[in-house]
Amino acid sequence: MRAPTKTFRLVAMLPLVAALALGGCSDQLGNAPAAPPTRIEFVPKVRGIPYFEAMDNGGLEAAKQLGVTWHSTGPATVDPAAQVTILRDLIAKKVDVIVVAPNDPAALAGVIAEARAKGIHVLTSDTDAPGTQREVFVNQASAQGIGTALVDALMAKTGGAGQYAIVSCGPAAANLNSWIAVQKEYAAAHYPKAELVDTVYAGEDEAAATAIAKQLMTSHPGLTGLIGECTTSAPGVAKAVGDEEKIGRVFTVGVGTPQAIKPFLLDGSCSQSVLWNVESLGYLTAWTAKQVADGKPLGPVNKVSLELPAVKYDAATKTVLLGDPLLITADNVDQFKY
Repeated sequence: MRAPTKTFRLVAMLPLVAALALGGCSDQLGNAPAAPPTRIEFVPKVRGIPYFEAMDNGGLEAAKQLGVTWHSTGPATVDPAAQVTILRDLIAKKVDVIVVAPNDPAALAGVIAEARAKGIHVLTSDTDAPGTQREVFVNQASAQGIGTALVDALMAKTGGAGQYAIVSCGPAAANLNSWIAVQKEYAAAHYPKAELVDTVYAGEDEAAATAIAKQLMTSHPGLTGLIGECTTSAPGVAKAVGDEEKIGRVFTVGVGTPQAIKPFLLDGSCSQSVLWNVESLGYLTAWTAKQVADGKPLGPVNKVSLELPAVKYDAATKTVLLGDPLLITADNVDQFKY
């Protein structure tokens, strides 16, 4: 009777041994659940404008290629408090990386510090927040490059003389203010016959920029030029010139996205747009966010993609630079679909 008992016990144990063996093979083959992809959240200055939609498209394309997730959550207005609320919500969701284009860098300093204390990486893109705990700034072009290009483009039309005004967006936007500082210094040094009569702010509101530009032309009858400092004020000031039937007498240049500024380039109310490839800026932002999340150091020159083979990084300022400004005219505007 003993022999059959031993046989039963051996047969009964075989399924358990097989299961343990398979379990061991599964571990050795690396079949453990894969780590979730890096979650990157982009917070633009405001939602629903072509510029940040194009930037978002670039980030989404990079996410597909890099194996990360990219999502954009923008405020309805340029009120800095709205961005603070969004960042606090993202901190609660424990995302991996927050990328923000600050409307007011000082207003975001505290919440950026909160995110870093929770182990969340924070980058800025399009607009910097100097003096905060952001880890890297992804810059579209140098302030010097953008500022001088805008002034030169306008002065080429006004003969380097006459009165001009600047219509900007948010008064606390660090990128716009840095460009304006360059413009003032550069114009004073190189175009002494030109006079900057006013610098005003329209928020990220094209209609407000149009109304303000009309007021400027009324207040300064000798005005010969307007600079639209952002992608909503650039078409806004051009529209004002067309509405007031002053094309050819008041010239405008600005930082306008191609398809938004195209009608004004074609009718002559805008002479030139100074920009950069916005979709490439979004792509570069997502790539940089992944590098930071993965703990990979940035080199002085970085091969990001075939289209971005040599992106520079300045370790002293922790700034990644997309490249030189892009000059958009009626002749090349159709090369860009955003």
